[in-house]
Amino acid sequence: MKNLKITVNGVVYDVQVEETDGSNAPAAPVAAAAPKAAAPAPKKDAAPVGDGEPVTSPMPGTIVNVPVKVGQAVKAGDVLVVLEAMKMENEIKAAKDATVASIAVNKGETVNTGSVLVTLK
Repeated sequence: MKNLKITVNGVVYDVQVEETDGSNAPAAPVAAAAPKAAAPAPKKDAAPVGDGEPVTSPMPGTIVNVPVKVGQAVKAGDVLVVLEAMKMENEIKAAKDATVASIAVNKGETVNTGSVLVTLK
């Protein structure tokens, strides 16, 4: 397995790729991931996602609100993103004092578990 980083529309993804010599079939077939909807254009004021510590989505859902801006100082416990999942609004909060380096999501966007929401530095 090789670990690679791929950037799509300014969003960095870590992926694993298996190398095969072509003569052996995989031991067990791997289910293909469901195709994602086209990603919206990144926010114009967003810094590269790799410029800090990413805050990721703990569950799939829809972004309801992003009350922070790039460059804003936040304290531990401040709300970074409001995520609706299963008809409940979940506040995704800063774990520590930091500055918002980039915002990777927009209001109304659907995200998956592990999707980068905000990057802090």
